[in-house]
Amino acid sequence: MNRIFGSSSSKKPKPSLQDAIASTDARVGSIEVKIKKLDGELGRYKEQMSKLRNGPGKDAIQQRALRTLKQKRMYESQLAQLVQQTFNMESAALATENLRNTMATVDAMQVANKEMRKQYGKIDIDKIENIHYDMEDLLEQANEIQESLGRSYSVPDEIDEADLEAELDALALEEEEEGTSYLADLNKAPDFVDEPPVELGEEPAKEAIRTTG
Repeated sequence: MNRIFGSSSSKKPKPSLQDAIASTDARVGSIEVKIKKLDGELGRYKEQMSKLRNGPGKDAIQQRALRTLKQKRMYESQLAQLVQQTFNMESAALATENLRNTMATVDAMQVANKEMRKQYGKIDIDKIENIHYDMEDLLEQANEIQESLGRSYSVPDEIDEADLEAELDALALEEEEEGTSYLADLNKAPDFVDEPPVELGEEPAKEAIRTTG
């Protein structure tokens, strides 16, 4: 019996919304072709009537033009309905797609929320606080070690600053005395020279005296 009449399971699936939109678009294209053809006929009728005088021949062509125009108006009305239907179906398809995307987003957020709760459940806040306190202690110990290593051992703590200033003043005075004696000895003739140095201006005068004598 199932082979003869078929079974319920062998029924074709119902057309989807996209199938309905595609079918309506095809009908719209077909009607647009018909309207374009009728426009061509109306153009020819208009040209013929412009060349004829009033009479039976012109009236017959005018009747044909009226029937053609009536068909065009009917097709235009159907076209407007189909365009509106297509718009409604596309709006419904868009709303359905948005709803599907929304549900997918909600599912993804639920999975992420569950995963975050699972991960945060593994974190011990007290343990993190203890690590923070231990880090502060270690940094404080490191600073103490640096201060200890940078301590100076060459200057005793009991030295008075006044004594240091007096010592600096004495050093400055010795430098001034040494500088003055050094500068004073620059113009003094060495001990191994018997006569004083002769100036450059006196030497030609002595030569002139020798020649005259």
